[in-house]
Amino acid sequence: MNRDQILQRFETLRQCASGGERAPHKPLLALYAIGKLLRGEDRLISYADDIEENLKNLLREFGPRRDRYNPQYPFWRLQNDGIWEVSDADKIGQTPSGDPHITDLRYYDVAGGFNKTISDQLQNDSELTFEIVHSLLDAHFPPSLHEDILQAVDIQLPLQAFDTRTRTPNFRANILRAYEYKCAVCGFDVKLGILPIALEASHIKWESHGGPSETVNGLALCVMHHKLFDRGAFTLSKQLQILISDDAHGTKGFQEWLMDFHGEKINFPQRQSYYPETEFISWHVRQVFQGNYREKV
Repeated sequence: MNRDQILQRFETLRQCASGGERAPHKPLLALYAIGKLLRGEDRLISYADDIEENLKNLLREFGPRRDRYNPQYPFWRLQNDGIWEVSDADKIGQTPSGDPHITDLRYYDVAGGFNKTISDQLQNDSELTFEIVHSLLDAHFPPSLHEDILQAVDIQLPLQAFDTRTRTPNFRANILRAYEYKCAVCGFDVKLGILPIALEASHIKWESHGGPSETVNGLALCVMHHKLFDRGAFTLSKQLQILISDDAHGTKGFQEWLMDFHGEKINFPQRQSYYPETEFISWHVRQVFQGNYREKV
């Protein structure tokens, strides 16, 4: 299997999401396994002793809110993508839908990982590995979360790996201008000379999931509120009220950065034609927002 074929195998993981729905299970598992390879650990990882709990935590942190998280699905289904193998697979009972019995995965101490051809290539070709990591991040997560995810899976990319990120021309300029160069939540508008500092343009429906780079799908947010928005600590109502998750908590900064704005309306853009559209807000509520709305105060 050559380099281009390996890249193509990882590219097909993008096709797991459809209709704007988020499906980060396989990408998160792939990134977790790549992190282990880069640290020189065994390519086959125990499901019961390692993947089950750690992947569940990654899904809680970076996936859409679910009543249950099922790390056994990507662990088993990655075999179908031609990059992954599972030890003692023939011993594992399957459900009618073809998924494994969790009790068997635990009982037989099953392990999984990239097949040897791919794992050898990833360990010997750092440029390929970083290209795959970047591709997985760009396909499934907004740039504001990339560093958080890399830290969670313990992957350190060289600084130049971030310089090739594709950005939509004029999106940031158009959003900041529409919101008059201030955060839509807190009004932060510090400038050094004439240039705004720590103010960013956020996609409400992520670009990686079909969200357009248009003003009606954007918010001007300070760095802190951008990160909190993309992590699902708060969302917007259809009336453009700021709603805080009941999963968000803390002591220092929690009141000032979140709860002080709960139930308040955003700082509106200068024209009504720029107001965020309901379909994009609804996507954020379904696919990004964590927990339930707090009681309005």
